[in-house]
Amino acid sequence: MPIIAFVNQKGGCAKSTTSVHLAYWLTYKKKKNVLVIDADAQRSSSVWLASLEADIPFEVLQTPDDLLEQIPLLAARYEYLVVDAPAGLAEACRAILFRADLAIVPCQPTGIDLKSASDAVRIIRQAQSVRGGAPAAAIFLSRAVRGTRLLDEAIALLTKTNIPVLKTVIHQKQVIADTFGQSKVVWNLLGKSATESANEFDRLFKEIMRMLK
Repeated sequence: MPIIAFVNQKGGCAKSTTSVHLAYWLTYKKKKNVLVIDADAQRSSSVWLASLEADIPFEVLQTPDDLLEQIPLLAARYEYLVVDAPAGLAEACRAILFRADLAIVPCQPTGIDLKSASDAVRIIRQAQSVRGGAPAAAIFLSRAVRGTRLLDEAIALLTKTNIPVLKTVIHQKQVIADTFGQSKVVWNLLGKSATESANEFDRLFKEIMRMLK
């Protein structure tokens, strides 16, 4: 019953997109029993999951006390918990990090996003200090433009955080941006771009699963 949390103080970095896609991948590609916890005030992941034809359960939990108390109880009932953490690094985010087994930081290759990721790493380090090592943590680049100098520079900067940077990069594609509005995930869509994005998510999630072993 691993608990995987997607954490970053900045909105729009792909926390909800990755949470929903991971939940779908675990449920339909790996045949696992999964619950998504939506802790973000915008409730993007729960609205998205409710609109999918796929049957993926979710809970909306947003206060620090609810997160601290309910996450262990829910984890006992499911094979995986996927937590879409709130934007900002408030107490709710810290509560999630006190319960998570693995914290993943999505980061776009821009200056403001790199700073935001560094702030997320800081509170992850604080949680690791309190908990004696947990949660494990990693960063991955999202919404990246292929072949740009900025992408290469971002990878170089992130390696200095002393938290692993996952090899898989999720590149910016319109098909990913369209998934929420179409009540789909990339595996439900046709075309070369959807297939390429689905393959990237597949590689990313396999990397994430290896961190849990």
